[in-house]
Amino acid sequence: MNRRKFLLTALGGTAALALGVSLYQPQLDVEDDGDKPHRILFSLLMPVLLEGALPEMAVPREAAVNRTLDAIEATISVLPTSQRDELEQLLDLLENRLGLLLLTGNMTPLLLRSPAELASQLESWRQSGLALLNQAYLGLRELVLASFYSCPEHWTLLNYAKPELPGIKS
Repeated sequence: MNRRKFLLTALGGTAALALGVSLYQPQLDVEDDGDKPHRILFSLLMPVLLEGALPEMAVPREAAVNRTLDAIEATISVLPTSQRDELEQLLDLLENRLGLLLLTGNMTPLLLRSPAELASQLESWRQSGLALLNQAYLGLRELVLASFYSCPEHWTLLNYAKPELPGIKS
């Protein structure tokens, strides 16, 4: 076997492996709400990006997560079309194994990664020399933080109280 044949065989094997892994989708016990896309992805990223801002108890935590997911959807719906399209491309890549391989260097679905692994991945995007990865990190972080703190029930974490205006009842 000469070097050219070896390299072509290795390239073909790698492409076949990548295509096979991309096409193979293991069945995970996750409800996919088709009307509300990307909720699972954001529910994974939210605790990592909010770094302890979510309540510790299960019921308030779930309520805060659901309220923030609704706020994220509302925020995405009012983004300019070009930014919404870019964000959708990023989210689609993060939900696709081949996209994950390109963005993270790992095909393991985000659902199967630990919060520490997700935090490490996001930190590597933040510190990356590639402007595209920096933009992806900042876009996800700003979207989650803005959506979380846009909910008045989360303002107490900031020691902020809605100002009372004379003559206007809230």
